[in-house]
Amino acid sequence: MSKASARRKANDQPALLDTDLEHLPAELRWREWMGRVEAVIFAASEPVPRDVLARVVGKSCNLDLVIEDIRAELAGRPYELVSVAGGWQHRTKKAFADVIRGASGTAAGQGAGSKELSQSEALVLTCIAYFQPITRAELSSFFGKEVSRDLIGVLRAQDLIASGPRSPQPGAPYTYVTTKTFLSQFGLDTLRQLPDFEALEDAGLLSKEKLLAGGIPALVAGEVFADDEAQADHEAEIEDEG
Repeated sequence: MSKASARRKANDQPALLDTDLEHLPAELRWREWMGRVEAVIFAASEPVPRDVLARVVGKSCNLDLVIEDIRAELAGRPYELVSVAGGWQHRTKKAFADVIRGASGTAAGQGAGSKELSQSEALVLTCIAYFQPITRAELSSFFGKEVSRDLIGVLRAQDLIASGPRSPQPGAPYTYVTTKTFLSQFGLDTLRQLPDFEALEDAGLLSKEKLLAGGIPALVAGEVFADDEAQADHEAEIEDEG
């Protein structure tokens, strides 16, 4: 039995919303909760929000401990339960990425229905992620050249960004913000998990100047380039320009 199960036993009570399980012994009821939660997550194509899972097990069940037990049982499996985009989702472990790509004939960095981002698209997406909500004019000012509507359209078409609140600037232009798809694509639960911009600046790893020169944070670069060779070529181009 996992540590989570041991802690749970002390205060085990029937679920107020799961009266159909009241007849089961505590341990069997817990296993049923685990099975129901994992089944709901497994069947969903998107991360399942916490409030949905809470309805599955009822008010008196500690959902965090259920999740902890499920994750413990999956420790030796090729997939895991991850917290992403404000919910929970089954994902294959990174160690098996090459095998999966080889079996499906998918290039590295690309998934079903996804499109590899160009350097310009990746840079604009990085800027939006760190400085949202931000207008297209502000993006153009940041990069010193116009950020086209077509480029914004590519990011919107992949549901990586969406319209945010209107800016208080004259004309009240729309701003742009990242989406849950962005969080899911880059394996983030919240935007707080982005590498800290100030810390990257202090460490000399990132600055506005480096971003303008094409220096993409590792979090984004790892998902943007099709393979290590493409990323190396990109980094070489930056060094040559420097």
